[in-house]
Amino acid sequence: MKKILVPTDFSPAASNAARYAAHLAKLLKKDITLCNAMLIPMEAPAAGQVVWPLEDYESIKNNTTEQLRAEAGKLNSRLEEQAAVLPDEFRPAINYTSEVGMVTDVIRNVFDEHNASVVVMGMSGAGGLERFFMGSNSRNLIAKATFPVLLIPPGFIFRQVKKIAFATTLDQGDINVLHSLACFAKALDAEIQVNHISDTKYEHGEDRHKADVFMSELSKKVSYPKVSYHHIKSMDVDHGLDWLHEHSQVDLLTMVHRPHAFFTNLFSGSHTQKLARHVTLPLLVFPPEYGAAI
Repeated sequence: MKKILVPTDFSPAASNAARYAAHLAKLLKKDITLCNAMLIPMEAPAAGQVVWPLEDYESIKNNTTEQLRAEAGKLNSRLEEQAAVLPDEFRPAINYTSEVGMVTDVIRNVFDEHNASVVVMGMSGAGGLERFFMGSNSRNLIAKATFPVLLIPPGFIFRQVKKIAFATTLDQGDINVLHSLACFAKALDAEIQVNHISDTKYEHGEDRHKADVFMSELSKKVSYPKVSYHHIKSMDVDHGLDWLHEHSQVDLLTMVHRPHAFFTNLFSGSHTQKLARHVTLPLLVFPPEYGAAI
């Protein structure tokens, strides 16, 4: 069974993401692995002096393990309470692990070692998405990940996912991603709304043809019936996502992080504040050409 990987730094945002992941795990019938990246100060000679004191590795390891055990215990307690009400529901197992290293490297290693299918992590910091997306670790993870990353806003409480909005540039590679997303949506019995954002009121000529070809190819590969197509007129993707958020009753935003493409700017510092307007909705980010089912 594939698992849901939940990185944690034991912050409120990370704990909230773990609670969201627990709800999701029950619906997807997947177990959960909590993980933490330990950054151990190292001895570094500089002018004959030690720049960083050498910490006791075992002490740090034990402390981290205790914190992970406590986080797992909290999740298990919530699952026990829910099981008392609905005993026939799937109850995910909660595992945990820690490794020494940089956050991005640890997440990628644990993802492979624990046979995970998706990473669920919190958007952290007082500035919401600003701190999250401007942090090099988070940008590196999204840029280098070969797996989907689900970002949970601070304080967001899980609710039934009825409609998933997928923002696309009609790139043919998105069809593979939508095939995977359809497996995810089917498990949740959710609708997928494929959205093409452009600055024209109507699609016509080459744009209309491109949309028709895209949806035709999609229907050949994806048999899930709850898929619809919508064109959204907007001056840019930021305002288009605003419209989606405000008018489409969407429960989850999804997109592909493709280098040098339309949506890439959303993950750069100059667009952080604009994207922060969507902090009230979870955001599922896929790597380019992702095609394996979740």
